[in-house]
Amino acid sequence: MNRRISILRGCAALLLFLACLAPMLSAWEREPLSVFAGRRAKLVAALNAPVVLFGYTGHEEANPSYVFTQEENFYYLTGHNEEGAALLLVPDSADQKGWTGGRETLYLPAHDYNQEKWNGPRIGPDDPDIQKKTGFARVAAFSQLRDDLVALSKNYPEIYTELPGPHDEGYPHAANWLKWVKDAAPEATVKDASSAIGTLRSIKSPGELDLIQKAVDPSIDAQLAAMKMARPGLYEYQVAAKMVEVHDYAGCETEAYAPIVGTNINSTVLHYNKLDRRIEDGDVVLMDVGGQYSGYASDITRTIPANGKFTARQREIYEIVLGAQNAAIAALKPGMTLGGKDASTSLQKIAMDYIDSHGKDLEGHSLGRYYIHGLSHHVGLNVHDPAGPNFGARPLEPGMVITIEPGIYIPEEKIGVRIEDDVLITADGNRLLTARLPRSPDEIEKIMAEGKAEREKPHP
Repeated sequence: MNRRISILRGCAALLLFLACLAPMLSAWEREPLSVFAGRRAKLVAALNAPVVLFGYTGHEEANPSYVFTQEENFYYLTGHNEEGAALLLVPDSADQKGWTGGRETLYLPAHDYNQEKWNGPRIGPDDPDIQKKTGFARVAAFSQLRDDLVALSKNYPEIYTELPGPHDEGYPHAANWLKWVKDAAPEATVKDASSAIGTLRSIKSPGELDLIQKAVDPSIDAQLAAMKMARPGLYEYQVAAKMVEVHDYAGCETEAYAPIVGTNINSTVLHYNKLDRRIEDGDVVLMDVGGQYSGYASDITRTIPANGKFTARQREIYEIVLGAQNAAIAALKPGMTLGGKDASTSLQKIAMDYIDSHGKDLEGHSLGRYYIHGLSHHVGLNVHDPAGPNFGARPLEPGMVITIEPGIYIPEEKIGVRIEDDVLITADGNRLLTARLPRSPDEIEKIMAEGKAEREKPHP
């Protein structure tokens, strides 16, 4: 995250804490333990082999401002959000092969009471009612896991875990634990469970939908606050800081990704996060900022005129992007796909065809060349949530949550426009989770005018 935003976040959080103004900042909402148990049952039934997964240890990042958040797949299956845990699942056939360890085991580190004086209490494998607290019939010390894997590998030639891949960027979590598993069970073939877990994660439970909405709502409020405050003379980081403050106050534990607030040429940079440019009269300001609530992400973008009024050209480009988004949303229903070249099923092609057939650049060429990214991705525990193999071609199903985010980025005109909303696929179509946030240029200008009037109103 940008250094200025980190500093501002820390100051804002401290003031809010001291004033006792921020509700539920320490609260982390979790679905019922039975929901996690149901997911584990589906996974092991699909793979029909032992599955071993590892949570984060708390040492993945050395930054002193780091706040522990569990590895996503591990949390999705356990609901456990403390350091140093592991999970073992075995199929029903294990009992017939002499296994006596139960169907699923949560392994926890032993208490380190000296460390807990610094970081707060943790649960341990021998705590009273630990089975009830975790939802696992068997809870064991982490040191027991190696012996259990050795025993299982005598009867099962394959063991599933997370293998290194795109989900293992940065700290080599999967690579480290893969080596550990191979050392513990050298005769077993180790296979990847990530794809199967991603397929499960793509369909959101009712509880997940509730948590995603709780991330979306403050993100909408943040966008509205930014629309009202944005104006020439401010810096990009000041707009982002206001949005972060709104998230914090509403109970978001962090942002779902580093805030993107780009003006002028920066509006054409997709993942711009320096946030150091002064907003000038005549610019557009692209604001791609979303909060995270109890682990679940939101992802919202709006593009606004810095001075409160779109120029004719800015409005033209904006309305083309909005038209492409509306065309994709109108077609969005079960059976459609995110990618592909078939205009009857591909949402990406629907949006691209709209952009490519509306408007021209300064040299008279169509605008499709300025739409340089995909239309959509899944949203959940990650802002780019996994959805199983070849998810771009997978037909969409009810319960999936995706973004719809066409954009046009013209560096030579210093105009970048993206409009991004979060959408739930329903049985007969879709529901816009971000519907409360206006998308039309007229509504945006109205909100900005209201913000200007509030700023200029005389105060006694």
